[in-house]
Amino acid sequence: MIKIKEAVIVEGKYDKIKLSNFIDGLIITTDGFGVFKNKEKQLLIRRLADTRGILILTDSDSAGFVIRNFLKGIVPSNKIHHAYIPDIIGKEKRKDKPSKEGKLGVEGISDDILRQAISKSGVQCEISEENVRERCGITKSDFYEYGLTGTFNSNKNRQKLKKYLSLPENMAANSLLDVLNCIMTHEEFTTLCGKLFSDDNGG
Repeated sequence: MIKIKEAVIVEGKYDKIKLSNFIDGLIITTDGFGVFKNKEKQLLIRRLADTRGILILTDSDSAGFVIRNFLKGIVPSNKIHHAYIPDIIGKEKRKDKPSKEGKLGVEGISDDILRQAISKSGVQCEISEENVRERCGITKSDFYEYGLTGTFNSNKNRQKLKKYLSLPENMAANSLLDVLNCIMTHEEFTTLCGKLFSDDNGG
C-alpha cells in the first residue's frame, strides 16, 4: 500500500475503488460534474485542502480537465498537487463502449501507471502495510458508543453530526469515519459527540 497524507480527489466511485486497492489514505469523489453545485462537497474539499492538502487525479479527457480546473478555482494553488494519467485509447471492462473521446479513465489505467503518476505529483508517499483504520484515532467502536452505528437512531445521529460539521449528507458511515479522522482528533470527536448527543440520546 502507498500511504498518502493528502486527500485524493477523483471523479467517480469506480475510480475510488480502483485506487483503494493500493492507496492507504482518504479518497473523495466529485461525483463527476456534481461537485459544481454541491456546496457541501466543495466545503469539504476546501477544508481537507487546508488541513492536509489535496491531490487531484481526474481523467485525461476534456471533462476531467473541466473538473480539475474547477477545483483549482476553489482551492489555493499551494494546497494542491496534480497527478496526470496519460492518454491511452481503450474501453473500461464494465462499459459497453468507449468514452466519447475513446480514452481510458482512471479506473481503466493499470496500477503501475497510476503509481507513476502519483509519484510524479510531488506528494509525500511511503510504503505501508498498515491498515488505515487501525491507526486512526476515531474508530468504529467510537461510532457505536455514540450511537452513530448499530442503533435505531444511528442514521439520524450521523445526519445531525454531518449537518453540524457541514459535511455532505449522503456521505456513508465509513467515509464519514475517514473524514473525521482527517479533520479532528479523538478528543475533539468525543467532546463534540458529548455536546450533540448527551441530552437527547441521539434524538
